[in-house]
Amino acid sequence: MKRSVVGLLICTVAFAFATAATAQAQKPIKALLITGEDVMPAHDWAKTSPELKKILDDSKKFEVTIVEINKNPNILDSADDLKPFDVIVQNFHNIKTPAISDKAKENLLSFVREGKGFVCFHMSSASWQDWDEWHKLVGRWWIKTSDKEKRSGHGPRGKYMAKVVAPDNPIARSIKDFEVDDELYAKLVGDEKINVLVEADSEWSKKTEPLVFTKDYGKGRVYHNCFGHDLKALENPSFRRLWVRGVEWAATGNVTPRIK
Repeated sequence: MKRSVVGLLICTVAFAFATAATAQAQKPIKALLITGEDVMPAHDWAKTSPELKKILDDSKKFEVTIVEINKNPNILDSADDLKPFDVIVQNFHNIKTPAISDKAKENLLSFVREGKGFVCFHMSSASWQDWDEWHKLVGRWWIKTSDKEKRSGHGPRGKYMAKVVAPDNPIARSIKDFEVDDELYAKLVGDEKINVLVEADSEWSKKTEPLVFTKDYGKGRVYHNCFGHDLKALENPSFRRLWVRGVEWAATGNVTPRIK
């Protein structure tokens, strides 16, 4: 009788732990997608941001909140407002918006440094040209300068081969080299340690350029994806897989199988 009771107790506890683990695994990742400004009409954020959200929504892993910084310029000013989120995604390049406040800067850095995630998408790295710590956060950044030889840029938008150089990384696993119809960003600057996942040979820079990479920042994680000029670029199946996995990794440090 005692053995039966003990056995029942063990099964009950095991079931409780399994149920809790399942519930945790199914808990949506909360992402804050900041958008609202970019080089227009080249980068139509009003179209790409909803599509980036849809890709994440379709994975059944995320709960995405979109905020337009042109309507809410103080989104980063409150650390309490950021607490509910696991990852901040930036599809935003400040063309007209002035530099964010020192408080906002520290809130963003602390968010990542203390263990959460940040995602830098396409030309977002060109933001805050005079903010040195931003450059460290994103790893490589688009530099604007009067010196054409040093200026970041790209050749004509077109088709090229993207090479997966870290096939064992969970973000890139099972993804083969793939053809892209997109801009190929080149001459991004910075010397931070990065983990390159995808790269391509640029005819414009005559160099091999990192296009998807990760880096650590304090206890947190940064995922940087240079693809995504327009909706057509976002249709690429390999991009879509890299996008979901990369954002999940930034938020949690893991990449889980898709939830059916």
